[in-house]
Amino acid sequence: MGLKSVLSRIFAAVVNRKIDHLRKNAVALQQQTFQSIINQAKNTAFGKDHDFEKIDNYAGFKKHVPIRDYEDLRPYIERVTQGEADVLWPGKPAYLAKTSGTTSGVKYIPLSKESMPEHIRAARNALLNYIHETGKSDFVDGKMIFLQGSPVLAEKHGVQTGRLSGIVAHHVPAYLQKNRLPTYDTNCIEDWEQKVDAIVDETFNQDMRLISGIPPWCQMYFDRLSAKAGGKKIKDIFPNFKLFVYGGVNYEPYRARIEESIGFAIDSIETYPASEGFIAYQDSQKDKSLLLLCDAGMFYEFIPAEEFFNDNPTRISLADVELNKNYALILNTNAGLWGYSIGDTIKFVSKDPYRILVTGRIKHYISAFGEHVIGEEVEQALMSVAKEEGVDVVEFTVAPQVNPPAGELPYHEWFIEFGTEPKDLEAFAGKVDKALQQKNIYYFDLIEGNILQPLIVRSLKKDTFINYMRAQGKLGGQNKVPRLSNDRKIAEELGNC
Repeated sequence: MGLKSVLSRIFAAVVNRKIDHLRKNAVALQQQTFQSIINQAKNTAFGKDHDFEKIDNYAGFKKHVPIRDYEDLRPYIERVTQGEADVLWPGKPAYLAKTSGTTSGVKYIPLSKESMPEHIRAARNALLNYIHETGKSDFVDGKMIFLQGSPVLAEKHGVQTGRLSGIVAHHVPAYLQKNRLPTYDTNCIEDWEQKVDAIVDETFNQDMRLISGIPPWCQMYFDRLSAKAGGKKIKDIFPNFKLFVYGGVNYEPYRARIEESIGFAIDSIETYPASEGFIAYQDSQKDKSLLLLCDAGMFYEFIPAEEFFNDNPTRISLADVELNKNYALILNTNAGLWGYSIGDTIKFVSKDPYRILVTGRIKHYISAFGEHVIGEEVEQALMSVAKEEGVDVVEFTVAPQVNPPAGELPYHEWFIEFGTEPKDLEAFAGKVDKALQQKNIYYFDLIEGNILQPLIVRSLKKDTFINYMRAQGKLGGQNKVPRLSNDRKIAEELGNC
């Protein structure tokens, strides 16, 4: 055991005491955060416009601050990007995180000198928590790779701008720099496929022990490693590979294929980072849910998902959440986002401590006929049948077919790229349809009432989704394929891939 491994165990024990405090005092920590960020922002343009000086409790906050998405907040953010200070948060941002929105084009999310360290602290604590729980620390003595965006930053009116993962690369602790791959030059390659090939060459003979990234892009890395090694499993290429850290999408649709590529069921840590803040991470190998970070400079609000598009939806704080209920997640942050809908839906599976599962995107659903099918339901329906049938799913998306060309009943159309196809595609589709009916009563009623016919699966050729993402200019990085659409845009574009 190396010196870093020994020291990491000591540090992990210290940090664990702080994490325990978070677990036991989440509501109180949220109240402290609320009071702190309101007080700090009361003299900003936003604070003055919304009477922060008069706000002394959450009920008052809800009266003064409406729910907004990026488009609603854009007038303030444009003032920030033009170099104006004291708009959403005191001073100017430390960075602007550049993201691609589905409806807003390029978005610029402010990161403040107060919020930036929370991203680093959360990522560090996720690893230290794992070390403390499992006693496994050998991975810190070997090489680690973070598949991420380019660290090259631009400047916008005096503020550095780039992808969140590229910004974070500038804040990797010094004690990890010697362990970290890829090199800076490789990380700066913009073309994703060239970058993956360069990373393969650079890491092939290294002692890789921790690999981190979004699952589909990690799978691409694993596939190219295996091809270079003549078909070997990743465990044979990296015999000391011990830990897989991921985030950005639900891992379950990818788990079987990734574990097959690796050669065993590797320990993994799920994280929930976003440009807006690092929200949660998996704090136990015995539980797949994520510990909500209530001391990270963010005050959370929750709207029942079914009310989100109402004119006056219910807004609650952490103290009033219910278990197993889907909520739209709303953020108020120490970087100046206020009443901000991040677009995700979550549900609580525990209140002691507060642990969550990410269930989908508030705008990614199918409700062409009032069924309101969400991402969690389609993923669970598909993966339960795939597991039962021994079928390997590479990627998929679902869209409604409202006006079938043959004039038959409308249906949900599932576009699936298989690693190994079902022996009987029609029977497989039937089983998935039954599983979805069991998860969504509205969908069940529509099938039973002959309003919809059972879903239809379209099997796509190899690399269809990679080609689609390439055509969209979204190959690699933090980009993901939407699981659900309430229109036919993605479905039609897949036909060109």
